[in-house]
Amino acid sequence: MRLYLSFIAIVTSCVSAHTIFQKVSVNGVDQGQLKGVRAPDSDYPITSVTDSSFACNKGISHKDNNVISVPAGAKVGAWWGHVIGGAQGANDPDHPIAKSHKGPIQYYLAKVDNAATASTTGLQWFKVAQDGLSNGKWAVDTMISNGGWHYFTMPTCVAPGEYLLRAELIALHGAQNQGGAQFYMECAQIRVTGSGTNKGSNFVSFPGAYKANDPGVQVSIYDNAGQPYMGGKSYSIPGPTPITCAAGSMR
Repeated sequence: MRLYLSFIAIVTSCVSAHTIFQKVSVNGVDQGQLKGVRAPDSDYPITSVTDSSFACNKGISHKDNNVISVPAGAKVGAWWGHVIGGAQGANDPDHPIAKSHKGPIQYYLAKVDNAATASTTGLQWFKVAQDGLSNGKWAVDTMISNGGWHYFTMPTCVAPGEYLLRAELIALHGAQNQGGAQFYMECAQIRVTGSGTNKGSNFVSFPGAYKANDPGVQVSIYDNAGQPYMGGKSYSIPGPTPITCAAGSMR
């Protein structure tokens, strides 16, 4: 028990090992640093699920008019870095994020008329992908091993149009206490192309989609030895389930 409590104290004291979503890739093509991505200079998380800036983060200082074209069915990458530009100095051990910050990564879309100018308030979001804990590996572990990149497939049935793409990482190292989960999110401006007809389902609002005591938000990820892999238990990713496309159909 003493080992367990010591481990908790160590990982919850990592107050500067944060991250920012800064780049998008489409089918392996890097779209460029901060191109079409709305990001702050601060790498600090939001910890209240009722924060008014919970959709796309606060203090946005990087925003342009680029709208990234994403074909339905494309492999989309989100790149995370410790600070704007990547590492915070040479040999930064916390780039792209501290290894202690285990948790899921998920992606939402909100339909807008103009992705470059759309406000982030009052939008309806639907989830297109999620990655949690699988075979003893968190989504954050995968992202770190990929040098900051995490990937998902844009569902083939998503209807064409302009959207805000919300990439969200949840660090759960302190989530055993209510308010201890750390939420990192930014939004990218995208234009989905193709012939899909699915305009989303299971819509949610941000804030509003999560509760502070949701089982995927307030949760201890540690076993009795202090290992952060749920001790064989399953992890329930917060929010709705991602949309699905019928096999052989664009609907």
